[in-house]
Amino acid sequence: MSDAPTLSITLLGAGQEVGRSCCVLQYRGKTIVCDAGVHPAYSGMASLPFIDELDWSTVDALLITHFHLDHAAALTYITEKTNFRDGKGKVYMTHPTKALHKFMMQDFVRMSSSSSDALFSPMDMAMSLAFIIPVSVHQLITPCPGISFTPYHAGHVLGACMFLIDIAGLKILYTGDYSREEDRHLVKAELPPIRPDVLIVESTYGVQSLEGRPEKELRFTTLVHSIIRRGGHVLLPTFALGRAQELLLILDEYWKKHPDLHNVPIYYASGLARKSMAVYQTYIHTMNSNIRTRFAKRDNPFVFKYISNLPQPRGWEKRIAEGPPCVVLASPGFMQSGPSRELFELWAPDSRNGLIITGYSVEGTLARDIMTEPEEFESTKGGMIPRKISVAYISFSAHVDYSQNSEFIELVKAQHVVLVHGEQTAMARLRAAMTSRYKERDEDVKIHTPRNLETLNLSFRGERVAKAIGTLADTPPRPGDVLSGLLVSKDFSYTLLDPRDLKDFAGLSTCTVTQRQKIVLGVRWELVRWHLEGMFGQVEEGIDKEGIPTMRVMGAIDVKLSQEHELTLEWDSSASNDMLADSTLALITGIDKSPASVKLTSHSHSHEKLDPHSHPHADRPESHIRLQRLAWFLEAHFGEVELHMPDPSSQEEPEQGEDDNEPSLLVRLDDAIAQINLVSLTVSSPNEALKKRVESVLDMAVTTVGSLQQAFVSKPVGLGAGVEEAEKTKTEKIEVEGEVGAEVVGGEEEEDSDVEILEVHD
Repeated sequence: MSDAPTLSITLLGAGQEVGRSCCVLQYRGKTIVCDAGVHPAYSGMASLPFIDELDWSTVDALLITHFHLDHAAALTYITEKTNFRDGKGKVYMTHPTKALHKFMMQDFVRMSSSSSDALFSPMDMAMSLAFIIPVSVHQLITPCPGISFTPYHAGHVLGACMFLIDIAGLKILYTGDYSREEDRHLVKAELPPIRPDVLIVESTYGVQSLEGRPEKELRFTTLVHSIIRRGGHVLLPTFALGRAQELLLILDEYWKKHPDLHNVPIYYASGLARKSMAVYQTYIHTMNSNIRTRFAKRDNPFVFKYISNLPQPRGWEKRIAEGPPCVVLASPGFMQSGPSRELFELWAPDSRNGLIITGYSVEGTLARDIMTEPEEFESTKGGMIPRKISVAYISFSAHVDYSQNSEFIELVKAQHVVLVHGEQTAMARLRAAMTSRYKERDEDVKIHTPRNLETLNLSFRGERVAKAIGTLADTPPRPGDVLSGLLVSKDFSYTLLDPRDLKDFAGLSTCTVTQRQKIVLGVRWELVRWHLEGMFGQVEEGIDKEGIPTMRVMGAIDVKLSQEHELTLEWDSSASNDMLADSTLALITGIDKSPASVKLTSHSHSHEKLDPHSHPHADRPESHIRLQRLAWFLEAHFGEVELHMPDPSSQEEPEQGEDDNEPSLLVRLDDAIAQINLVSLTVSSPNEALKKRVESVLDMAVTTVGSLQQAFVSKPVGLGAGVEEAEKTKTEKIEVEGEVGAEVVGGEEEEDSDVEILEVHD
């Protein structure tokens, strides 16, 4: 079994851009959406993915990889402002992601509630949270028949996962944001044990390679220390959750090793981070071995000795700016608004201060623009502010760089690679680099870079495999063996079972449906048998357990003489048996209208009471059967044909020329009559035209049905005697397969000796 179904991939966001990740997968009538974020460079409706391009009621599952706003902040709008709830779709994310998503969304709503283009209310956000189903890493989830998925560790941030999705047997790995480097607290992204057909992977850094972790940490702590020594303030714009926790671990450890810094405060300017710290301490078991070991020794790494949270009363930014040197981690990381923007505007004119960008900055944000070190920038209140603060970029971004990403892509070994979450230029460079690598190794791997709203259709020619289990699998088949059983299809997978194993392995049971059909028919039982044999060949005749005469047709249909003038058809229902029963029923109900039945039951022109209903093999000689076939052939051409038979009770030998004592057929056409002598096979008629026509038809009939002379050699004293006479002669039997009326050549006929019997199989 094979087919070529098509997987449709449509990006509603993150197509040749970074931000508002939203990927729609459609295959075999199933729809899965991966991530639903907002774009950090825009606000209001403009920040959303292109959600109007999808009928959200058709979505079967919505999977969120991690809690960052550019991957999850549009979820509330989708569940509460679209027709998503009209369908049967469900929302899934890991337990840590759901816990941190709640805090992130509360902060997001608070920050946007004062704006006129707020996307949703706190009530909407609360309703959406209740709709989320938390799952565990490595847990196999089946949201509906035909779909399953398993989350795997993705690194990046606490709770982040990549999803290995199975839709009707097609496997898709969606990475979201991932990191292949183990940092201070997180494990690195896992390589799923199953090779997917399609890999949808981030391309944030394109072909850029980042420096190693030891060198990066050394450069970072050295730069922070030098800014403090020159009497400046250090601003670290970070998101409240994610890389901030990594930087706090690095700084706390560095301060511990340098006593001269103990009097320099480190502030974590985020109430959100303070609330979220409990989540980090709860999900220690999802972190790397270093954190788990310290926690087991009652050394909680997230209880910092040299770092404190700011109470955040109004005006704290100005007081800190005017105070002694310090280090401040402030959100948001893109510096579009909030504490990080306010502190930057206060510290920018002083050259002693330093700004360190520690993560990836999206195009269109201040964090991205400031890295070009402009002489001035625009304030949020209007007017220009001079920039004299030093600017440095040390990426602690938990995204893969080129070396990590290319290695992972090659290890996954997917037939198709779809690049998302990357700016157009970086994505194009990565595609060119990977294409070149595959070409050198002569590997046929397709790499795609779809834009937003550009649907990518991928066709797969896959073999659907049925697995034999149970009794059928006890003995391995040998080449040439035929394996038969019940093919069970469930959720697009196929299993071959012995019917006896159906209940054990499939939870199903079998039963046999016996059907009965009663027919009222005014014909003799023998006539029914005669017609059944004519259609189906020899039938089995006997008496059933209840003493009812029964005939079995084709070993499947029982025809019972249940009462006088009443037949009952009985059979075990199946596709083939039902069709056979239908044809049997049609044949029986048409018996009384059959021309052959009318002829066989008519005795008005016969000198002998010939029983046409007797069993052809038991009671009736072969000569009668051939005679009737000849009569039917003539009837097909001339209509009614009268059969005249000699009187077997007459002991007198007929005089020569008395045709009435010889078997004959009488043909009537309009007012003309022709008589066929069945002994000499001659035609007599006063109408010469009718005579020639009957002779022509008779010639075809004899060729088709076979010579009847052996039934009437010598003087017929009766049909039985004629047959006995014929059996004494030497007989050559010729079987011809083909069309009725086929010409047979061969075998010279000797007078009064050898007789040719022609059997024609139509």
